[in-house]
Amino acid sequence: MIERRRFSRIIYQAIAIVSQGELKVEATVKDLSLHGLLLSFPQDNPLNITRPISVQFQLPESDITIELDGRIISEDKKLARVIIGNIDIESISHLKRIIELNVGDDHLLHREIEQLSDLADYS
Repeated sequence: MIERRRFSRIIYQAIAIVSQGELKVEATVKDLSLHGLLLSFPQDNPLNITRPISVQFQLPESDITIELDGRIISEDKKLARVIIGNIDIESISHLKRIIELNVGDDHLLHREIEQLSDLADYS
């Protein structure tokens, strides 16, 4: 199988609140990248995959909250893969720092940031 992933994923555990309109559900962030994240739900995913979602999660042992808007690109019962569509500058800075600390390769991280900005140019 050919690896198509362009962004390094790191394993990460945090409780998240996922909102879709009036619906709010709790999920767990299982892994994340500069481009998206994997969410796990305690029961089958109740979200409509055709509608955008908002995700908020707090960094453990911190008062820092990461907030982003995205969409579900695939799901499998209790799991949902989310692509980030919009994230504020403070949240992306914290996300970048988390990945930087876990990837341990500055060159790789900077290359991924360049790829992310290339994707933004095509949006």
